[in-house]
Amino acid sequence: MRSSNSVAIGKMAAVALALRSALRQFFPMPCAGQIRSYYVDWRMVRDVKRRKMAFDYADERLRLNCIRKNRILPKELQEITDKEIADLPRDSCPVRIHNRCVLTSRPRGVKRRWRLSRIVFRHLADHAQLSGIQRAMW
Repeated sequence: MRSSNSVAIGKMAAVALALRSALRQFFPMPCAGQIRSYYVDWRMVRDVKRRKMAFDYADERLRLNCIRKNRILPKELQEITDKEIADLPRDSCPVRIHNRCVLTSRPRGVKRRWRLSRIVFRHLADHAQLSGIQRAMW
């Protein structure tokens, strides 16, 4: 009697496991914990997207600007290139890129060479975590 019950329970468990795995394919289970990403906040994600798009469209934008600013070419061609530049994505313009700290995403007081804010830069320099940087002593 016991062996038939254990076999039936084993079969039911196998069916339940198969059903659960089949349901996960169609209905993913919600995440139980926090999801950590590489970027600090949404502003940094937006800035990275703009940097990538500016890099992707840099060659095309340079060529169109050269045609547009060339005074030897006819006006009709310059007007066409004006429209083509206007049709490019807005985020592909390098003017929209803003320097941010890569650790905190702080927009102001960023040391351009290290891409760190002044606060993070000083903290890392004080604890000797930046190669070749030390506090001034006199």
